[in-house]
Amino acid sequence: MNYLQVDDITKSFGDLELFSNITFSIDKDQKTAIIAKNGTGKTTLLNIIAKKDTADSGKILLRNNIKISYLEQLPDINENNTVIDEVFSSSGDVAKLISRYEKAIKDDNKKELQKVIDEIDAEDAWDYETKVKQILTKLKINDYNQAIKELSGGQKKRVALANALINQPDFLILDEPTNHLDIDMIEWLEEYLKSTKTTLLMVTHDRYFLDRVCNDIIEIDDQQVYRYKGNYSYYLTKREERIAIQNAQAEKAKNLLKKETDWMSRMPQARATKAKYRIDAFYQLKDKASQTKTDEQLNFNIKSSRLGKKIIEAKHINKKYDDLTILNDFSYNFNRNDRLGIIGKNGTGKSTFLNIITGKLKCDSGVVETGETIVFGYYKQQGIELDKDKCVIDVIKEISENITLGNGNTMTAAQFLNYFLFSYDKHYTYVSKLSGGEKRRLYLMTVLMKNPNFLILDEPTNDLDIMTLSVLEHYLQNFSGCLIVVSHDRYFMDNVVEHLFVFEGDGKIKDFPGNYSIYRESFSNQKKKQKVEHKKNIKKIDVSEKKKIKLSYNEKREFEVLEKEIQDLEEEKNNLEKEISSGTVPQKELIEKSNRLGDIFKIIDSKSNRWLDLSEFI
Repeated sequence: MNYLQVDDITKSFGDLELFSNITFSIDKDQKTAIIAKNGTGKTTLLNIIAKKDTADSGKILLRNNIKISYLEQLPDINENNTVIDEVFSSSGDVAKLISRYEKAIKDDNKKELQKVIDEIDAEDAWDYETKVKQILTKLKINDYNQAIKELSGGQKKRVALANALINQPDFLILDEPTNHLDIDMIEWLEEYLKSTKTTLLMVTHDRYFLDRVCNDIIEIDDQQVYRYKGNYSYYLTKREERIAIQNAQAEKAKNLLKKETDWMSRMPQARATKAKYRIDAFYQLKDKASQTKTDEQLNFNIKSSRLGKKIIEAKHINKKYDDLTILNDFSYNFNRNDRLGIIGKNGTGKSTFLNIITGKLKCDSGVVETGETIVFGYYKQQGIELDKDKCVIDVIKEISENITLGNGNTMTAAQFLNYFLFSYDKHYTYVSKLSGGEKRRLYLMTVLMKNPNFLILDEPTNDLDIMTLSVLEHYLQNFSGCLIVVSHDRYFMDNVVEHLFVFEGDGKIKDFPGNYSIYRESFSNQKKKQKVEHKKNIKKIDVSEKKKIKLSYNEKREFEVLEKEIQDLEEEKNNLEKEISSGTVPQKELIEKSNRLGDIFKIIDSKSNRWLDLSEFI
């Protein structure tokens, strides 16, 4: 069953053509990702599909009567709403159902009331608020009554993501859904999207996420569409094959072009009369011969400033904000060529740590001693303001006309731009005309080319495309100084870091020897081991031993009270279920009763588990 048909879509902004006559389709149950360089129109394409923008030509056909949700890269949400009101206001059909339900009660319209109750049952909307809160909690939005205008940009994006998910659409469109999510949230979202039956179309730079969620990849390259029926690993293999075939064809065309060029220069009379078809073929051949592609990375690194013996020594560092402990007696001596990754939940102090290390923030106590030769390169999440009225190449030339490489050779500003995927036709584009991802890439280049020997990258993967990340990874693997990376991109971390600082909260930092995947496997194995040990300990207590163990007087009394409490809770649960489904409860009370019902389920589970533990010794 076809959900989306894109036919011959073309889109330009002035002289810049983003894509030309692209065609593809999305079928029911497909989970599709779009891969392309920054500035080639991925977000624009999603906006056109979602009817937020229009194409210059071509058609977009969406199947009738399907529910569509769209998470924009920069979501437009009502700043005056609270979190819970914003999610409810986006719920569309559910909100209308609840409104009809309240009106039917007010008008005492029994016929309409029964009809809307049936529809609420069909939509499973009685516990809608509970579902909303579950998703918000997973995305670490816990203050449901907080005003949207008080939220950070990342929190707003997560509220918008909750909006897109809670409506359980048939067709879900996501633009960079992992931005502003920590690793725990990303892994939860992975499992959520893998288990849902929703058809998915998304743009993401997170390659593990892409690999585990998507079964179909569309690549837009040189304004053409290439389709790969598999995950990201499959795509990498097949893309290499495609490029190898394309290069072989281009090489063959070059050889033939030599003969045709000789013919063109020797046969002026033929060109004027009978051989027009051959002349046309010559120009087609010339175009084909120029289509050689390469994914080879230049083996280079920018020459770093000299690094002395003393790097950075952090001794017994402490930092607090009121009652929140960020660092607690932290010590570490940085070594030459350290490749350090930092992971941890939001709010555990990762950015504060970086600011203390670089001297931008003072610690409460302790000492940070920095070697005299240290030159920091600090790429920050918020970036810098680039002069929008300058050309791309002028931004680079303002720092240096030539970049000295580690081997002593030099690279021109134009060559350096080309290496970081700014094609020559982009060099004289004004900064104001660049996409968000292209601006981040240019900012990254300004940090790298200032010859740092201690490089700090705080969330460098946000808004960068997969191709740029591959270039950056290769650069960092050849970087000769110290490196600290804060990132939620697990694939990126695996490729560039060798050990981790795990920020566990409350000032605790664990130094783990290995990359992210090794850490995650170790963490998972530890959890499994704890479960196995717990089961073994339970098995060691045989039935006869259990009978010998007597409950204390207080435990016996607790057992008796639990029986009565569980019985009362079951009765309250049954009554609430009847009231909720009766259709006679006003909306405000309905929400309160739904919340209470959710709490009762949890309390019954908890008390029943305790009752079972005690019953073993009766």
